[in-house]
Amino acid sequence: MLDDRILFIDGEAIILDKPAGLAVHPGPATPRSLEDQLPQLRFGFHRAPTPVHRLDRDTSGCLLLARNPKAHKRFAAAFEAGRVAKAYLAVIDGLLAEKEGRIDLPLKKISSREAGWRMVPDPQGQRAVTNWSVIAEARGRALVRFEPETGRTHQLRVHAASGLGVPILGDPIYGESAGFTMLLHAVSLRLDRGAKPPVEATAPLPASFANAGFADIPQRENSC
Repeated sequence: MLDDRILFIDGEAIILDKPAGLAVHPGPATPRSLEDQLPQLRFGFHRAPTPVHRLDRDTSGCLLLARNPKAHKRFAAAFEAGRVAKAYLAVIDGLLAEKEGRIDLPLKKISSREAGWRMVPDPQGQRAVTNWSVIAEARGRALVRFEPETGRTHQLRVHAASGLGVPILGDPIYGESAGFTMLLHAVSLRLDRGAKPPVEATAPLPASFANAGFADIPQRENSC
């Protein structure tokens, strides 16, 4: 049941705290997905809400849903124009010499029959930019805040592994699972709506982060 994972709701929008392991859309490896459960989230409306963007199956946290087609169109345009403030928290499997920085590393999709598809750094790829800062350290690992300026597929995962040189803990493609599910969490989302109050929410850290030594969001993360 997802109705107890609602972080924000009004007549136009819902922000859902998506659990890790739930794909947003169905696919060959994920025949069951969030789409199957969206009718639960009508809350009196005739239409079920629709996702405005996507999170990877194993990424948890803030997912924006639109409650009508006009809102979906406006919200999607805001994402396309880079007017949505998003922040992620990730546990990386090591420590960093620097405490903050900016990664500007273009990405390209490659695929092969043997290994499947993945994203790789490529100067000829699509522009991908991420700002980052270390906000806590424990057990030889770092809790990193990522603020992406662009929204490429697997951007934060590749930027951690290839830009920082330390993969996200539990990433089965760009790192090693190490007995963890991938510890990447969409912690906050904010979309301004002019005269209307913004659509905004902060998602609590899932229990899996506590197993890696990070039980709580540091105080400065308590607002979007």
